[in-house]
Amino acid sequence: MNATCQAPMTGAVCKGTTQRALAILALLLVLPVLADDYVARRAGMVDEVRRYADAAGDELLGEGVLRSMNAVERHAFVPAAQAPYAYENRPLRIGYGQTISQPYIVALMTDLLDPETDDVVLEVGTGSGYQAAVLSGLVARVYTIEIIEALADQARERLQRLGYGNVVTRLGDGYFGWQEHAPFDAIIVTAAATHVPPPLIEQLRPGGRMVIPVGSQFTTQWLLLIEKGEDGEIVSRQIAPVRFVPLTGER
Repeated sequence: MNATCQAPMTGAVCKGTTQRALAILALLLVLPVLADDYVARRAGMVDEVRRYADAAGDELLGEGVLRSMNAVERHAFVPAAQAPYAYENRPLRIGYGQTISQPYIVALMTDLLDPETDDVVLEVGTGSGYQAAVLSGLVARVYTIEIIEALADQARERLQRLGYGNVVTRLGDGYFGWQEHAPFDAIIVTAAATHVPPPLIEQLRPGGRMVIPVGSQFTTQWLLLIEKGEDGEIVSRQIAPVRFVPLTGER
């Protein structure tokens, strides 16, 4: 029922109007507190990622990568029900059987790409758009492909609304890459493939890097770093055992 005020001559204040005004005032008072809390929790997440990497015996993660993660509002890339957990170092469900990756894994994969400010990067598996947002602050342009239409639409709207103007999204099967914008300086795949897709190898420029989890849903998956030499030679290295949702649509 809509609240209306029926006493214009007495100066009486409509009860419904008062309640709405108080609710708006309370929200305005709470929002800065929430924003400050998110900033603190995000900084805590980055510190935890740094400590996690040290404990895992990894080489030091690039400070540029960590600064970019500290600048991206992870809570804006998860469903509202998951926002309270956005800065925990763990994956979170985003719907449609998909997840947003653990922050440490995002940092590790981004760091392995060794991103440069003039790089053009392809991402396979947009998801909520978080990985693309992290890359956005490190490279010149990010092209990202998502096969699930609802997620692709949500990520496109979210990235545009949050001001990530150098990220271009597309609905499609990432197994085949994005030939129109190839070659890419780096390629990152955020779902596990049963094998390295040949089209992605072809679209990686000489001297470029690809980071991709490989393995089936029921066997050990390995995060691979693939480097393409200037002569086209491919060198692959296992980095760490991981667990990703499967890459869908692959041939």
